[in-house]
Amino acid sequence: MLNITRFNPLEDAFESLFGGVPVWLPNPETRAPAPMQFRRDAIRMDVTENDKEYRVSAELPGVKKEEISITINGNQVAVSAEVKQEKDAQNSETVLRAERYYGKIQRAFSLGQEVDEATAQARYSDGVLELTLPKKAAAATKRLAVH
Repeated sequence: MLNITRFNPLEDAFESLFGGVPVWLPNPETRAPAPMQFRRDAIRMDVTENDKEYRVSAELPGVKKEEISITINGNQVAVSAEVKQEKDAQNSETVLRAERYYGKIQRAFSLGQEVDEATAQARYSDGVLELTLPKKAAAATKRLAVH
């Protein structure tokens, strides 16, 4: 049987420079996919803001909404999810290449202003997580009189 390997100079240079591109390579001995190293910023996000709130759109394809975890601590937001592996190969089939990731993915970031956790909202549909994160009202600066 023929072993399939990859050779892509551009991808190899990118991998050594930035810590890896998500790729699985089969283990030559067992021909089973080796664990994949995934970049820390595996969750791609768009973050926008207006005067009242931040809006985050995050791509989480193949994730069930029950597997998504969102934590908010002041102006710190963290999103993580568990991606489950599903077996596609039948008994008589051999996996030649498997590139789909499974395991835990996470992304954390800081915002310019604290978030009101009590009124924050999250919606998940068609592989996209939409967060609406209202800004906390800035506390009025109190000036103390010196006596």
